[in-house]
Amino acid sequence: MSKQEGVIKLTGNIGGMSFYKTNGNYLARTAGGPSKERIASGANFVRTRENNAEFGGSAKVGKAFRMALSGAIQTMGGSSLVATMTKIFKTINVRGAGVRGQRPIALSANKPLARGLEFNNKTSFSSVFNAPYAVTADADRVNIVFDVPAFIPSNFINAPAGATGFRLVGAIGWLSDYSFDSGTLTFEPDVPLQNSIGVTEYGAVMPINNVGVGINLTATSIGGVIPDPAVSVIACLGIEFYQQVGGVDYLLAQGNAMRIIEVF
Repeated sequence: MSKQEGVIKLTGNIGGMSFYKTNGNYLARTAGGPSKERIASGANFVRTRENNAEFGGSAKVGKAFRMALSGAIQTMGGSSLVATMTKIFKTINVRGAGVRGQRPIALSANKPLARGLEFNNKTSFSSVFNAPYAVTADADRVNIVFDVPAFIPSNFINAPAGATGFRLVGAIGWLSDYSFDSGTLTFEPDVPLQNSIGVTEYGAVMPINNVGVGINLTATSIGGVIPDPAVSVIACLGIEFYQQVGGVDYLLAQGNAMRIIEVF
């Protein structure tokens, strides 16, 4: 592997060399390896095709979850969330029964694996918010309640420099189990109409120097629809920080965090 020097930076294949960019650096290496066609049909690449199919399915499930909570992820997500979620769903996939390359990705049977996932790899939720809280669901999993008893923010919140206020965010994401479809040769949701659906509830922006504040948020499924048993309801709690200037609260770019608290 060589590093490109000079003003002109290249990407692509030229004269048997492969030029590419990774982590902000432009690198070069000898082009090689099997062709796409050979991997797709060669007898020696059966295991590769199986791994590619399941990895692609795991990435697809992760994307469905991120789409459900795209708004919250925009302000509270980190750069490694895509890779972390793909890894979790690949782990779930490996635990599934069936033929390699076609094993299901069933979160409903592996809920503990997703609990505690931090959206921001640089700032964990527990590192900035330590007040007691509870997250509960009703029997039908229609209403998810985020309850934070009265607490003094300055004692339980580790706010970033410049922050004058905060708000808590309760979010739920519906995610169906996925199975391999022999017709499309891809992984598809078992319950497509209840897949990749999100509801986010925002608390009011409160001053960090507030005293004895309690917060209660309820995220209700759209239309009160009851989720199918093959659909997991992922409950997430997050915090955003604000700086007030001229009476207006502006969202800070750092310090915001969210984690998966429970999967119902």
